[in-house]
Amino acid sequence: MIIGSNIIFFENLPSTNTHTSFLIRTEAMPEGTIIRAAFQSAGKGQIGNQWESETGKNLLISIILYPSGIKPSDQFLITMVVSLGISDFIGREISGCKIKWPNDIYVNNDKIAGILIENSIMENAILNSVAGIGLNINQREFLTDAPNPVSMSQVTGREYDLDISLSQLAAALDQRYFQLISQEHTEIRRNYISQLYRLNEWNDFRDSTGTFRGRILSVNDDGMLQIESNDPAIREYSFKEVDFIL
Repeated sequence: MIIGSNIIFFENLPSTNTHTSFLIRTEAMPEGTIIRAAFQSAGKGQIGNQWESETGKNLLISIILYPSGIKPSDQFLITMVVSLGISDFIGREISGCKIKWPNDIYVNNDKIAGILIENSIMENAILNSVAGIGLNINQREFLTDAPNPVSMSQVTGREYDLDISLSQLAAALDQRYFQLISQEHTEIRRNYISQLYRLNEWNDFRDSTGTFRGRILSVNDDGMLQIESNDPAIREYSFKEVDFIL
């Protein structure tokens, strides 16, 4: 087992990703090390967003990976395996778990987990990856203006042991990471695409040109979302170039 073989716990960190990146620069950290915090005072989300989490209620972790066999051009595979690992873990408890492209985890129409992956790249190699995960487990009330947060406890009515949940999550992530290092890229892509939120469903979207009707078809090798519009045309988008209108 790689992921979860070493766990370092902190009561409070500004950000697990920031601290993990510091550790990688200053120490020889074993692959699969998990940095876990009970609370983050400045938890990082995508593009500067913050992640709300009540102290001691959820899983706030960052994982150190050294995916040396993955080319920078294929780095979205790391996002895929982390998303799939979280989805695998949640799916054992809750039905309706999907991946909202590129890497939010949804249960029905509510967000239960977020991911922030930061890759260090030199020339044509990925030196290391820090996979940050915020997974809502036991929080029952959310106070920020985030539109649709939900926790496992809210969905199931159960209270979860966070240590057990972390062990199970690490095992699910480790299985998916093994697929990555075993070069099972086609299987990873197939599994990720099949798990996409609102795959092949006609919905309203918004891009720089305005709103349009379309349906998600796939994700290309670079991680760009492919949407068929009712023009008809196939449009491709990078992260933050298109929004769902929920």
